Amino acid sequence: MTSLPPGPPADSDPTSMSTAQLLVASQRGDNEAFGRLLDQYRGYLLMLAHRYLSERLRRRIDPLDLVQWTYLEAKRDLHQFRGTTPAEFAAWLRGMLKHNVASAVTRHVTTQKRSLKREVTVGDLKQGSDAAWIQQMPGSTTSPSGVAIRGEAVLELLNALHSLPETQAEAIRLRYMEGLPLSQITERMGKSETAVAGLLKRGLRKLRDHFQSQSSPWW
Repeated sequence: MTSLPPGPPADSDPTSMSTAQLLVASQRGDNEAFGRLLDQYRGYLLMLAHRYLSERLRRRIDPLDLVQWTYLEAKRDLHQFRGTTPAEFAAWLRGMLKHNVASAVTRHVTTQKRSLKREVTVGDLKQGSDAAWIQQMPGSTTSPSGVAIRGEAVLELLNALHSLPETQAEAIRLRYMEGLPLSQITERMGKSETAVAGLLKRGLRKLRDHFQSQSSPWW
């Protein structure tokens, strides 16, 4: 079994732990630390669930349900996780989420005969799960810019993020939706500050090209 790196003292408060410390404490059986660790990946997994599901499938499969199911599996199978870093833990969660998405698609689409087209309306797309996703993400209503994004802007933003490579979208989400400093983003993603800065720069450039406007609430 892979030996765990040194963790925080046994009496440490999970609210003051870094992501790496939360991971170590979780592997040592601290349930409170594990809950806080999972909370740090909620927005990431929701973003991935939306990326993996088409707009039509999101009418039948709630991305939040997939994340909750992934959390239950992570709790059950944590003893099988052999990594030691937050980035490895993120990859482990992502693998479980992908499996759950595939299972849900098989269960809700392949085995049912109803047409998805009849269930999709313009009104649902404007007011449905897409908007809920933004509202559920950590920091979404108290971002550094203090801008509340709603309606058409939500749909446009989601489409833009979906068009970015996964690492660029995640770096932008952590920086501008959760408001994390660069040091915490590097820890969460397992990349150097130079690499994260490059992801942000390239991702923001692509978003700017997409919106074609300096009035976007993202900058």
